[in-house]
Amino acid sequence: MIDLDIVRTPSGAGIAHVVLDNPSKLNALDEQAVRDLGDAYAEAERAGVRALVLRGEGRAFCAGRDISGVDPRDDDVMGYLDGLVTPVLQRMAAFPAPTFAAAQGACLGVGLGLLIATDVVYVADSAKIGSPFAALGATLDSGGHALFVERLGAHRTLDLIYSGRLMTGTEAVAAGLFSQALPAEDVLAATLAAAAHAADGATAAFVASKRLVAALRDQRLGLWESMSQENAAQAALCDTEDYREGFAAFQEKRSPRFAGR
Repeated sequence: MIDLDIVRTPSGAGIAHVVLDNPSKLNALDEQAVRDLGDAYAEAERAGVRALVLRGEGRAFCAGRDISGVDPRDDDVMGYLDGLVTPVLQRMAAFPAPTFAAAQGACLGVGLGLLIATDVVYVADSAKIGSPFAALGATLDSGGHALFVERLGAHRTLDLIYSGRLMTGTEAVAAGLFSQALPAEDVLAATLAAAAHAADGATAAFVASKRLVAALRDQRLGLWESMSQENAAQAALCDTEDYREGFAAFQEKRSPRFAGR
């Protein structure tokens, strides 16, 4: 079950709260849940929110795919992963506002992919992250190989996969996988505070940086090409209300009041 709620900051900025709400199955996702998740992001986008928070209800963020009713003899893996999961992860990554995730407990498989597709991830120091799928005769999916090789290198990635060892949230953040590791009881509050701060900020500028970071990651831009894209993004921001408001606030020695436009 996927829940969506839109809340407002004191200044009126909208924040979407997307909740994976199937704690009895550690928020594992079947086909319909993946569709519902994509629909929640589409609805949040239509609502024009200025930030989004993703979290899981209960003791786990997301344990991956719900395989409780899957018969491996006729399992449509490509239909699930390539046809459903990948498009949703792409929608999440391209969401036109800053996105945040609060993660605790198991963050595995598709659950790990949800974190990869999120801009800022705060994890519980006791979270469990890795690739335990060899016990199923399966392998890591949902972008896990790319994340691990980029941040951990080939040897440590294969060690995790072969051994099935799970990293804690503290280890994952120390290795550069995610943003911050916090005590489990503090993760959600910290994530909500970060999202509220971003929602009240210059979100058009944040989205410009989000797109630049994605281009650096996906297109492997060099310094000068990256700089050229930065220059173009800065020039485009000159026409926004927030750019003018930021300059006016600086010159008038007051706090800016950004509208996200």
